[in-house]
Amino acid sequence: MPLSFRGRLFLAFSLLWSLFLGGALYLAGRGVEGALRGHLEATLLQDAKRAAEAYEKGRAGLLLTTGGVYLHLYAEDGRPLVLTREDHRLEGEVLKGAGRAPRVLWRRGFAAALVRTPLGLLALTADTAPIETALGALRRALLEAFFLLFPLGVVLVYLTAHLATRPLEVAAREIAQRSPKRLEPVPLTLPKDEFGRMVEAVNALLAALKEAKERERAFLAEVSHELRTPLTVLLGHLDRLRRNPEDREGLAVARATAERMRRLVEDLLDLARGEVGFALNPHILDLKALGEEASREQGVAFQGEEAEVLGDPDRLLQMLRNLIANAVRAAGKEGVRVRVRREASWALLEVEDQGPGIPEDLLPHLFQRFRQGPGGGTGLGLAVAQAIARAHGGEIEAESAPGRTVFRVRLPLLEED
Repeated sequence: MPLSFRGRLFLAFSLLWSLFLGGALYLAGRGVEGALRGHLEATLLQDAKRAAEAYEKGRAGLLLTTGGVYLHLYAEDGRPLVLTREDHRLEGEVLKGAGRAPRVLWRRGFAAALVRTPLGLLALTADTAPIETALGALRRALLEAFFLLFPLGVVLVYLTAHLATRPLEVAAREIAQRSPKRLEPVPLTLPKDEFGRMVEAVNALLAALKEAKERERAFLAEVSHELRTPLTVLLGHLDRLRRNPEDREGLAVARATAERMRRLVEDLLDLARGEVGFALNPHILDLKALGEEASREQGVAFQGEEAEVLGDPDRLLQMLRNLIANAVRAAGKEGVRVRVRREASWALLEVEDQGPGIPEDLLPHLFQRFRQGPGGGTGLGLAVAQAIARAHGGEIEAESAPGRTVFRVRLPLLEED
């Protein structure tokens, strides 16, 4: 079974604590050992230097040494002349390396400072047993300190890991309780650290999912409502035609109702394609020519200048037809004017009508699905038009006041190169 994040964090901190504690105690022991050995070595060198100077001046009898230092004298051939302690004897090969400057040799159980004098080879020795005893006591004390401090440190590490991971554990438990039926934000107040930013990101995701689910529910309800009414009308007229097959008026109404349903379904499909990205067939187009064609089809006034863009002619013509049809429903053909002009690096297409205007509270939501304007319609034409404009790197804006409403489309002009 894999360890939890808290368990892994605890093991990592415990390992680091053991390495830190062991390293600190080891360095402390080595430091004390070096200090003791350095002190003894300095003492021997000082006494050897003083002894050599006394022998040079013929005052060997006046030699004074530091306490605990033993004096030995050897002939040039290595024979001991004065041997204070038998167990501190030096070998012949070592004695041959003696010079005028004293040097320290370390042997098992003692240390010796060796120097050459007029009387022979002088060796000053001192027991290292006190150092070994002190180091042994220090090692025991350090070992006891390790076994005392390590468990204490492990407990502190556990508490630290517990406190550090508790917010994450609470957040994980809260997030695990979320489901498609429960998308409320995680109720946690955390500082703006990594955990806090993670919870904020999860809350933002939950809010987006909740909003998307609500939009989906509203969309299905609106689609059902939009399709139910024409279906009811269509079924009623079909029933009349069943009883009276010669009812041409009923046939015309049924055909018009079916056509309305077809347009609604096509708008829904176009809008769905726009949300995932239209499959465009780009051409170099003159927006003026498209505007003239769409205006002529619906019998509205047009004026404009050449403005080349890169786009799909069918999609852009569909966008223009939707905008113009929306304006005609609001103001009639006589009250609609279409204009095309250039503005900096943009091609600007404007559809203006002299209708009653759009309510101020509806204006920010005008391009949302099923948001019907004062002129009626399915509420999908403007949403499809906006999706087409954005697929071409442009945008549609609307401004409205009583007696004047303008839909302004901005598309990037074709670059000269």
